[in-house]
Amino acid sequence: MSAVAKRKLTPAEYLAIERAAPFKSEFFNGEMFAMAGATPAHNTVKENLIGEIYGRLKGGPCRTYSSDQRVKVEPTGLYTYPDIVIVCGKPEFDPLDSDTLINPQVIIEVLSPSTERYDRGAKFRHYQQCPSIQEVVLVAQDRIQVDRFVRQADGNWLLTVFADRAAQFSLSTAPVSFPVADIYARVDIPTEPTSQPGPVAEAS
Repeated sequence: MSAVAKRKLTPAEYLAIERAAPFKSEFFNGEMFAMAGATPAHNTVKENLIGEIYGRLKGGPCRTYSSDQRVKVEPTGLYTYPDIVIVCGKPEFDPLDSDTLINPQVIIEVLSPSTERYDRGAKFRHYQQCPSIQEVVLVAQDRIQVDRFVRQADGNWLLTVFADRAAQFSLSTAPVSFPVADIYARVDIPTEPTSQPGPVAEAS
């Protein structure tokens, strides 16, 4: 006897379920995926980033949204909740749902052991296909490492790695710059090398 195939949800059905749900779920290709809870280190890194970025963007054309803001990657149909989103200019929203942002310029994800492979792999490929996204930043929570990917004119992504507390982290798309140490304030890093490289840039 063959198994009965599970019916795939439409985006409208997902959105209806998500509005009533007590927890957040991503959605792709007709299926919902519940999001796991975060560690104290993850939350501290995220709040440090929000605090530093918000103050530098306040009063300018760019603004931040935190992890409760749903984003749709229109070319692929992924609905997701990045840790931090930056929009410069007028935000645009999904015609199906006025609470779902569709034109982020900067995506910041704080990595977790359970999600790092997905964030660096399939999810990053989704983000690459969204024309409005110019910059993706992946931030480790268990080591000093911030990977900044910036879209280039030829479609490639330039990677800069910040792996030194004393280095100055900056965004390319928005007027943001502050010490890497501020990202990891009040975070206990289990093992940290005594000597670390500064920013490294390479094309991808």
